[in-house]
Amino acid sequence: MSYELSEDLAAFRDLTRKFALEVIAPNARKWDEVKWLPEEVVAEMGRIGLLGVTIPEEYGGAGQGLLGMTVVTEELARWCGGTALFLAAHLGLCATHIRLAANEKQKAQWLPRLASGEVIGSWCLSEPDCGTDAEAMTTRAERTKTGWKLNGRKFWITNGKRAGVFVVTARTEPKRGARTISAFIVERDRPGLIVGEPEDKMGMRASDTVPVNFENCEIPEENLCGNYNEGYVDALRVLDRGRCTIGSLSVGLGRGCLEEAVKYAAERKSFGVPLHAHQAIAFKLADMETLVESARLLVRQAASTHDAGRPDKRLSSIAKLYASEMASRVGWESIQIHGGAGYVKDVCVERLVRDNKLCEIGEGSSEVQRMLIARAEFQRRRA
Repeated sequence: MSYELSEDLAAFRDLTRKFALEVIAPNARKWDEVKWLPEEVVAEMGRIGLLGVTIPEEYGGAGQGLLGMTVVTEELARWCGGTALFLAAHLGLCATHIRLAANEKQKAQWLPRLASGEVIGSWCLSEPDCGTDAEAMTTRAERTKTGWKLNGRKFWITNGKRAGVFVVTARTEPKRGARTISAFIVERDRPGLIVGEPEDKMGMRASDTVPVNFENCEIPEENLCGNYNEGYVDALRVLDRGRCTIGSLSVGLGRGCLEEAVKYAAERKSFGVPLHAHQAIAFKLADMETLVESARLLVRQAASTHDAGRPDKRLSSIAKLYASEMASRVGWESIQIHGGAGYVKDVCVERLVRDNKLCEIGEGSSEVQRMLIARAEFQRRRA
């Protein structure tokens, strides 16, 4: 399988890289400090087409598929993980759930607005006691005469502070189980939807993360997204794709740490020669480059299976696991090469390392990915 980018996608990559260099690179540290991605930056991302990379052209998007999403995410993450995470939640989770599960009327209503940035999307799955374990979901959706009433708490919600629309999973049957959960589209201005204050996070600080509560939040019948009691099944389809996105986010962070280390090793002299002239440093750089390149190949291979209509869940988990742990290893090595300079905030490496830790946790932790990979492997061998 070839992973050479098409002419259109290569042009999209170059556009994103230019945006990242001119807009993100000079400002990422400030956004990390103030814990916010400015509205004008989000608007510009919409204007140049980044907010609709995967959305089909008939709905106003670029139609570049999941491979396109991984390419764009890597370029953004090279300088700021929080900016890339904002896009991952808006497009990779919220818009993708609507694209995969919603009816045509809902797609026509929301996808063009999400692609342009008129509306920012958020995705509400996790709860205080429910992450990977769907059985523990307590948010309830009860039928009313005109539709549904939501009650419950969602935690760790990316983009919650700025989102205009939320895709929310809730239990629609009293019994427990994955097939007793449905998904709903909930507009920001619905009474009973309450957004809390942003968390003060270790990394990904340019991206807001908030609790979202639902207190007798009433929505009409037509806001059901997908089939009744299949919301969690659809959410798993979204997460399979999301793992490729998070993998590419880590590739971008790892690449950033590598490029900063290469630059420093060329400029800094030790014992009269550049750092890279010392074999100990040269070998570190060689290993780091090998890790980044191999992670990128894994991510693009996994993404390509989705675009080809043959999604491989095992590969998505492998790509996410390998890339996220790769970026942490490369990041710490980059700090080591920088020495004392890598330990201060004037060098962006410490921020990239902080950003990446979330990639080993969110959308299925490394432990969960290992469990899924092992399960899939034994299922393949029994088949």
